[in-house]
Amino acid sequence: MAQIIRMRRRPSSGVPLSILFFAGVGALLVVLFAFHWNHQFDAKNPNSPVIIGAPQIDVIDGDTVRANGQVYRLVGFNTPESGLQAKCEAERKLAARATSRLRQIVAAGGLRFERVACACPPGTEGTQRCNYGRLCAKLASPAGDVGRLLIAEGLARPYVCSNTRCPPRRGWC
Repeated sequence: MAQIIRMRRRPSSGVPLSILFFAGVGALLVVLFAFHWNHQFDAKNPNSPVIIGAPQIDVIDGDTVRANGQVYRLVGFNTPESGLQAKCEAERKLAARATSRLRQIVAAGGLRFERVACACPPGTEGTQRCNYGRLCAKLASPAGDVGRLLIAEGLARPYVCSNTRCPPRRGWC
């Protein structure tokens, strides 16, 4: 006669397997979303906006930053020139104030950085013939677009370019 082997059932943990599965999938999606949102520049889509931390941005002047080793001209506004590029002492002082203010904004963190196309002739972006080799970007803080903030504080002027060229710059002296 055949023997019947009885297997003992393991006591249930009380949590259905389906709930554990969906909880694991949900956790994985949260991790992937966080990674995607906080990624550094995506080589496939360099124009995708990213959240970038203050330590990853070095302020060069009031409208130029270095992010992840690349220099960017911030678009939509213009700040006074500094150093030997300044036409007078008043411009030099205002440039120092604009640079200092941008450093304060960057140090506060929570920045949103978005690379955008430069207003240069086709094929020249990233070369000396376009923005002196700088790429272009928009930068926003939790308080809003940094260009608008600097304009509102009298440290910058609006400076809006067309698709392939920019208007002449007004002097600060």
